[in-house]
Amino acid sequence: TDPYQTPLERPAQFAGKEVFTDEERAALDKQRAGILRRDQRLERGTERDVAGAYNAVFQSVRPTGKRTSLVVDPPDGRIPPLTLDASKRSKAENEYRLAMLEATETCKNKEPACSGGKYGRPSPKRAEMPPFYNTGRINRNDGPEDRSMTERCMGALLPDFGGYRRIVQSPGSVSIFYDTGQGQGWQRVIPVTGSPHLPSSIRLRFGDSRGRWEGNTLVVDVTNFSPKFSYRGARETLHLVERWSRLDANTIEYSVTIEDPTTWIRPWTVKQEMIRQDEQANRIYYEPRCHEGNFGLPTMLRGARSEERAFARGEGPDPATKDTATDFGNEGGVDALTGNGGGIF
Repeated sequence: TDPYQTPLERPAQFAGKEVFTDEERAALDKQRAGILRRDQRLERGTERDVAGAYNAVFQSVRPTGKRTSLVVDPPDGRIPPLTLDASKRSKAENEYRLAMLEATETCKNKEPACSGGKYGRPSPKRAEMPPFYNTGRINRNDGPEDRSMTERCMGALLPDFGGYRRIVQSPGSVSIFYDTGQGQGWQRVIPVTGSPHLPSSIRLRFGDSRGRWEGNTLVVDVTNFSPKFSYRGARETLHLVERWSRLDANTIEYSVTIEDPTTWIRPWTVKQEMIRQDEQANRIYYEPRCHEGNFGLPTMLRGARSEERAFARGEGPDPATKDTATDFGNEGGVDALTGNGGGIF
């Protein structure tokens, strides 16, 4: 695992700076700890008071790493700009998501999740299919397609820069279990046999991986991604080249070059170091089974139908005026270091 908290992109306030000073790291650690300890329950008895899934008392914060970003290329530590076509796709997706929120308090109060949107009557777009294959939350509950993969404990992506990994090597393959948290782990098997990629007609959520050895470095080429799943806007034309290098007995350097000419104007590279965990303390394999027996999703949809019936009888508010997609208007929360919120692009 990576024992440090390092932003993917270099924050604007550290432009031109590749590493933090010890004083800057200490200040950021103090800031994060203060945010975690802060009581955010606000008014007792409100939805925000009771909706939290975890108590901050039981959460901890990783210390700030030395580097100011995981992105090492481009040298400015920033993900390259989107292409013109990708910008158009991003705009269309964002406009649709904002249209779902137009009649909510989130837009009325001009919360961050409604940035660029407006407050008004429920949008006619609520009756339209989204202009993209949805895997995230949209503020509508017509069916399971409107709800996110994360709600079903299936929010993992490749490349992955967080969580823990259990790596098992055999003569013809390398297997990696990604523990992405809250039962959302997944397994990946990388053939190291010289076999070619699958035919281009076969598309997989995590792509098709093919590995080879260059000395002590495992180089993995990943193609054939599914058009249904997005990594920061990239879909079926996403291409990864990963390099797993052992630096010493307890440290692996992971780097990945990410390329999609339909999404970014140039490739970009991320690098991080992972520290070996205690094998005795971590000897138990926890199977990711959060998605099995998922009673929450049908229950949420039954609740949505109940609210619609109540509104039709004049006994409740229009469901379109409720925000069920964002974190109280905060779009999944804002990172304490970077100030960035969640999002597909």
